[in-house]
Amino acid sequence: MSGQAQTEVRKRRVFYIPGFDPFPPRRYRELYRKEGAAQAEISGYALSLSPQPPGAESYGWHVQSQIDGHETEAHITVLVWADIVQASMQRGVLGAYWLMLRSLWIFGTTGALWAMIRLRPGPMLAGAWPVSILTGQLLVALLLAWLIGWGVAALWPLAGGTALGWAVGAAVVYAVLRLFQRFDSKLYAYYLLYDFSHTAAYYGDYGAPLTARLSIFAAQIREALKEGADEVLVVGHSSGAALAVSVVAEVLEMGLHEGAPPLALLTLGEAIPMQSFLPRATRLRGDLRALSDSDVITWVDVTAKGDGCCFNLCDPVAVSGVASAKQRWPLVLSAAFSLSLQPETWARLRRRFFKLHFQYLAAFDAPRDYDYFQITAGPQTLKARYAGRAHSPSRISRARSPHRDLPPVAERG
Repeated sequence: MSGQAQTEVRKRRVFYIPGFDPFPPRRYRELYRKEGAAQAEISGYALSLSPQPPGAESYGWHVQSQIDGHETEAHITVLVWADIVQASMQRGVLGAYWLMLRSLWIFGTTGALWAMIRLRPGPMLAGAWPVSILTGQLLVALLLAWLIGWGVAALWPLAGGTALGWAVGAAVVYAVLRLFQRFDSKLYAYYLLYDFSHTAAYYGDYGAPLTARLSIFAAQIREALKEGADEVLVVGHSSGAALAVSVVAEVLEMGLHEGAPPLALLTLGEAIPMQSFLPRATRLRGDLRALSDSDVITWVDVTAKGDGCCFNLCDPVAVSGVASAKQRWPLVLSAAFSLSLQPETWARLRRRFFKLHFQYLAAFDAPRDYDYFQITAGPQTLKARYAGRAHSPSRISRARSPHRDLPPVAERG
């Protein structure tokens, strides 16, 4: 039996699972350092970071806090899968357009696309962004190629001029598309395409490399449960929310040892229906069911209407059609960006979609009951912090997924 009665935290282990991010984990430490200092100043508590000992197998940092007279120490570890993300992004221009067509086919023919549009049109606008941008770029390239090819054919009207025009036109199309790809850092069209295509690659299944990585993550968390912490907290952001669900479910399947500290899950800005609505996402749906019924964890899901990249206030278990009569989790809450940020801050950020998608990990001008730094480094367990809290009023719990089958292990539960 785990130590679920624990409410005060002096020592915490935190495992952070990023979303679809090809960059090294150092950016998350810097984000935590900068935004944590800002939140501490706003809210009137002390928060400081220190590096972990050299030679550690995983990337992380230590946090010390003094909040309301309590001192707490947290060790935060980033569970890295950036190498898998990078491998999935190694595509040329033609490969990217093939991925776009394939992903559209998968989401469309499986019924997942229409179901997600009915659930929340907002995230589907994010999905339409790479399609519209890449299609527009292709049309521009074709127009330039036609003009240049026509000019070449007109200058050399003799035999072979037309063929030369076609050859030059094809080269122009490729060159223009390659140029657009090189400067995608401002548009994020290719990045979003790779994200969506990675989810669709196995029709909702994880695939062998990621499945193996999740097992490694689960083993790390299981070891941390034996280290004497007062709470072990797993945080999944964006695409990492689905991974966090499956990792925690794997930990529970292995079993918690006698006297284990409270195990908690915090999912932020989740897009779980993007995967759970696909036909082969049986493992994820089974993991959602297992966690939702568990009486040995705490699971809080935080989204916000202002985040156009998430399925805000959608209960990921219920909308996936796998909620049972004894569902306990997750507690679905709104981060209420428009109320937690000053009007001038909100006005500055409201159209910066990617910035808002990371706001869950940042400081708020006027935080309500969501404070990422108090959750990860403060003196209360996640369960104690939200004890008695009801779902946010606009929670969506109607089943929408066209695919709701579960794996045999979930049926045995």
